[in-house]
Amino acid sequence: MRLQDLQNFLAEGSLDESLQNQAALTAELLGAGSCSIMLLNSGAPGQLRMTVHARFGKLPDAALTASVGQGEGICGRVLASGEALLIEDIAQSEVAALAQGRDGIGGSLMSAPLRVDGKIVGVINVAGAREGQAFTQGDLQLLNIIALFIGKSIQVQQLQRLLDSRFSQLALLQEARDQVQDKVRLAYRNPEDAAKILARSFFKEMTKAGFESGQIVSAATELIEQLNLKLKHSPPSSPPTSN
Repeated sequence: MRLQDLQNFLAEGSLDESLQNQAALTAELLGAGSCSIMLLNSGAPGQLRMTVHARFGKLPDAALTASVGQGEGICGRVLASGEALLIEDIAQSEVAALAQGRDGIGGSLMSAPLRVDGKIVGVINVAGAREGQAFTQGDLQLLNIIALFIGKSIQVQQLQRLLDSRFSQLALLQEARDQVQDKVRLAYRNPEDAAKILARSFFKEMTKAGFESGQIVSAATELIEQLNLKLKHSPPSSPPTSN
């Protein structure tokens, strides 16, 4: 594969636009009839589920709205194991019962985990080799490489949104004054670490301003209530349209 093909997986535009372009490019590079990118939600660890955030080509209607947890269906197995999966012929495989509603898009399928800083954040799936032949181990290795690039792309998008905030910029600068530089650089690579820095900065600033413990708890409770309100009233995201 040419180096410029890999460069096309770098993040551009919004996260949704970037993922949509990456799904289309993945299908093109692998000669697949369809590609879908599923990402985990931001719930509690035991309640994490995946939904389709980008897709290219024909997918079963059920797959477009499905919410998948660990061990559920083919994607759920990949999510649970953390290992890429190649199925040469779905109908003749041990997971045939898990591949409901996949008629008409080919008998071969591959699925690989997407990782950000070593943690699985979703799964990418390709199906239906256009030439009618099954995917190979070489194709699976290529999909794993593509998954690495998409994971890095997601990470860049997360950090960009975080660092766009003036408050986060000030918090990270303050953290740089208080900690060793190498440790701070890790925070820029990991959105979860950066979020913790913001939380510590929020606590320190409220303490300096003279707020009592109960008032700080009330502020934290308000943040949780605002998040719950957003999740309650946010409409489910519709899958991107095909190119």
